[in-house]
Amino acid sequence: MPFATPEQPADRRLPVRDPESPRRVTLLELFFDLVYVVALALISRGLYEEVTWERAVQSLLMLMAIWWTWAITTLVTDLYDPERPEIKLLIAAVMFGALLMTTAIPEAFGDRGLVFAGTYVAIHLGRGLFLMPTVRHDRQTQRRAARIFLWFALSAIPWLIGGVLDRHARDLLWALALGIDYLGFRLAYPVPGLGVVPDSRRNVTAEHLSERYQQFFIIALGDAILVTGMMFSIRHSEAENLAAFAIAFVTTLLLWRIYVHKSGELLPQAISRSKQPSKFLLTAPYTHLLMVAGVVTSAAGFELVLHEPTGHTPPAWAAVILGGPAMFLAGRGAFEYEVFSRVSLSRPGGLLALLTIAPAVLFLPPLFAAFGAMLVLVGVAVADHLRSRGRPPEEPVPPH
Repeated sequence: MPFATPEQPADRRLPVRDPESPRRVTLLELFFDLVYVVALALISRGLYEEVTWERAVQSLLMLMAIWWTWAITTLVTDLYDPERPEIKLLIAAVMFGALLMTTAIPEAFGDRGLVFAGTYVAIHLGRGLFLMPTVRHDRQTQRRAARIFLWFALSAIPWLIGGVLDRHARDLLWALALGIDYLGFRLAYPVPGLGVVPDSRRNVTAEHLSERYQQFFIIALGDAILVTGMMFSIRHSEAENLAAFAIAFVTTLLLWRIYVHKSGELLPQAISRSKQPSKFLLTAPYTHLLMVAGVVTSAAGFELVLHEPTGHTPPAWAAVILGGPAMFLAGRGAFEYEVFSRVSLSRPGGLLALLTIAPAVLFLPPLFAAFGAMLVLVGVAVADHLRSRGRPPEEPVPPH
């Protein structure tokens, strides 16, 4: 627990983490993550039910919004002590809001747009309104919360207006709002008269933050596993069903393997060894979002293949089936750069292979398209194994 000083009596202790306290993830944080299992499943299911470019954009916008409620809350629990009653209350309130947002996902671009947008705004503005008086005895910490609050107040305008307009205007306004939210974070929330969040106030904890990102990636893989189990049917021949089932499972296993190989395992050490750990803070939300988007899109592809493994593959289906692994590999390449300051050739090689087979899969059944994507991931995993086999463990070298 944070200790008190003569200038800061015990009843006025800030709910920040004690530098000497353990930084392991709490059970409440794991409980908080359960909401996102449902959210990712609904997003991938929506993409499966309506395979169009417009729906793909809308799915991405919803994923970015859901992800941002998780990512910012994770940073709050890294800075503040999640064992303090007030922070537990904050986490529970965000969990309620995230669950309400999740219920609106199927109709977020229909009749429940205002529910989705209004809850998103309430989560971020409510967090600021809660934290600013809570940390009022520390001027720097309060100014930090104020900067973030003002940026979310700015993005609230297009969020709420978009929630009441038609779906086409909603696409544009929500994209603008998310651009404000993501850009504000990347720029450290500059505000005239208040400046930006200083690096000294953006320190990160390797053990806690890396574990949280790893856990969310596992949640995304859980969506793929859920789809594989729920969509397995007897509509087609047993051989086709088993083949589609096996491809979906092996692909999920490969996504996990490629993620954890070296970079995923060494993430905590990479953060702790970095001369500026806050740089990881500024890039990790984006790289992990791209990998999670790849897994969620892959899950939608599994649903398509398990539902209809035979026939020709429509272009939109091919984009989903191949696009999921492609987004994952792109994010994985950026993630590798965060840890080792380089990108293995297998990442761009895998992307090139997916692009190369794309024209051919249009003339093949969806089952073969999924098999082709799986083979590309097999090639990436084998290349990773060969590169590290027989060599001493590689040390992380994060960018300076």
